[in-house]
Amino acid sequence: MRRSTLGRSTVEITRLSFGAAALGNLYAPVDPEAATAAVDAAWDAGIRSFDTAPHYGLGLSERRLGQALSARRRDSYTLSTKAGRLLEPCPAEGDDLAHGFAVPADHRRVWDFSADGIRRSIEDSLARLGLDRVDVVYLHDPDDHEEAAFRHGYPALERLRAEGVVGAIGAGMNQSAMLTRFLRDTDVDAVLCAGRYTLLDQSALTELLPEAAARGRSVVVGGVFNSGLLADPRPGARYDYAAAPRPVLDRALRLKEIAARHGVPLRAAALHYSLGHPAVAGALIGCRSAAEVRDAARLHAAPVPAALYDELRAEGLLPETPPVPGPADEPTPATPHPPGTAHEPPPPPGPAWPGTHHDAEVTR
Repeated sequence: MRRSTLGRSTVEITRLSFGAAALGNLYAPVDPEAATAAVDAAWDAGIRSFDTAPHYGLGLSERRLGQALSARRRDSYTLSTKAGRLLEPCPAEGDDLAHGFAVPADHRRVWDFSADGIRRSIEDSLARLGLDRVDVVYLHDPDDHEEAAFRHGYPALERLRAEGVVGAIGAGMNQSAMLTRFLRDTDVDAVLCAGRYTLLDQSALTELLPEAAARGRSVVVGGVFNSGLLADPRPGARYDYAAAPRPVLDRALRLKEIAARHGVPLRAAALHYSLGHPAVAGALIGCRSAAEVRDAARLHAAPVPAALYDELRAEGLLPETPPVPGPADEPTPATPHPPGTAHEPPPPPGPAWPGTHHDAEVTR
């Protein structure tokens, strides 16, 4: 699978990254064996980039991901996690479903973007992952902590990068405005932008993506299905972590209808669109099963005709001049794997576009 370098760092990611929120029992429990099988399927599909966070299942995602990758050589994959929420033990009282995770509420999240908090967060993550380093650290959702993030959290990450503790640094959010400020006012390598460059929301096109392109920084896109609506538009489907409002659902159904006329599943059109901008280094896809991983790999490999996006623009469903998938998304010779790693063939053909929902998308 094609790789991209994050900004001016030496850290590479594959065009698809495995988002491990579901490994933290996002919305519903995931069997431990199924969690491991999902990671194995990602590896078999050529995915070598994996993303997690302490927030996901109160550390469960980090523990499961670290275990699932433990047999792989550390220099054969890229791992990103996030900082800004510390996990403090507390008496277990019920579950954590109020935050979206089906796990016992035996820890509480404590916002902390101080320098000490960032270092402690990374140390705690390393312990849960069973690793001695991570490749990328993002400040996680500093929306309500802007001053602390810029005054203390970011400088702490910059020092850790200079010390070689991490390879690349950035911020991950569900908005584009503050991420644009990170690009302008700091020396981040990349930003993770969730849900703001999709077939339903192109707000990142206004400033974020042009700013990243002009400054030679990278954008990793998450939430390309807007929490599931663009994977399977239907009543009750999630849009940005909540039930989709009727007008948004109707728009998604219209997108699906036009994509079908071109013989393309809507989720393939959504994935390729989000990968189409030159500043986008890759897409983070949340998967809770091996079947969803294999489906994502097929979506990425499937051609999407430019005529589809032309029709969406003509129908007023996309901006007039958005970038469309080009050479970066066309099949290319495989990138050599690091020494000592196997080169896996593409996933074998399977049922055409199985009805997976890809609702395991989260960055907040």
